[in-house]
Amino acid sequence: MEQYIQPHTLLMILCGIGMGTIARLITLHIDTRQTPSFPNGMFISIFLGFVASFLGAVAIPALLAQDLTAVTFLTLGVQHFREVRTAERESMEKLESTEFTKRGNAYIDGIAKTYESRYYISLITALLVVLALELLGREEPLLNIGVSLAVGFAAIALLRALTKGKCVGDICRIVQGRMTVEGSELYVDGMFVTNKLGTERSRELFLREGVAFVITPSQKKFEITLNNYGQRQALLFEATRTFGVKRFAFSRKSFTQGKVVVAFVPILNQPDAILEVLRRTPVLENSRKIHTIMKSPVIGGNAHG
Repeated sequence: MEQYIQPHTLLMILCGIGMGTIARLITLHIDTRQTPSFPNGMFISIFLGFVASFLGAVAIPALLAQDLTAVTFLTLGVQHFREVRTAERESMEKLESTEFTKRGNAYIDGIAKTYESRYYISLITALLVVLALELLGREEPLLNIGVSLAVGFAAIALLRALTKGKCVGDICRIVQGRMTVEGSELYVDGMFVTNKLGTERSRELFLREGVAFVITPSQKKFEITLNNYGQRQALLFEATRTFGVKRFAFSRKSFTQGKVVVAFVPILNQPDAILEVLRRTPVLENSRKIHTIMKSPVIGGNAHG
């Protein structure tokens, strides 16, 4: 019987699929921190990572066999992952009404793009591993596998670094604020937050169980990022989704001081942990500013640098 796949080719494909799937597993924890779905969402992500790895792994052998349909498969794969992004966005939009606070369109768009990019990491990792094995040849297979694993992990590290954005803690200083209530108005470190504490019970609840945090940009130019409405919505969402909301959830910016206040009454009152969640909230793509533009004299770069 004719052997359609040579052992060396099969080994290359399996190594590529394995490393590509590992790449999806490594990046999975970043996604699940932002969206729920255990265990089904995790299983779907791993399986789609396997599919992406398979597409990347078979591309090189197919091209070497002069089978140009591999290009078509890659094109279809890219289109499929774009549909995954759309499906993820639609799913999160439908679940907005079930959350303590809304993610907001900006955060949803960022998460959906992140999901799509993870599968490209799997695809590229698998492709590079197979390419390395092909270039190394068929002699000393164990050594070749070791080198290909090194190439795979290097590719994962590089691609993660290229696609990783900043967190709020990278550009801001976050501290727990001191709350005071005057009538129905809530103040945090002297900054007005809300006037919706109209009953004695709500005022007592907030002072007894509420938490508040003051977020200060480390540089003047980061104030633009922090004041973005979508960014402030993402901060409030991450805090309330992780620790729940017993009652009330506010986000307020101070125009005079350039600071943002996040205040709410959590179900799990763990200020240190809430502080860490706020620090790890991603800086949204639509709220980022290009530093070279910020330094332009047209918009007063010296004032913002």
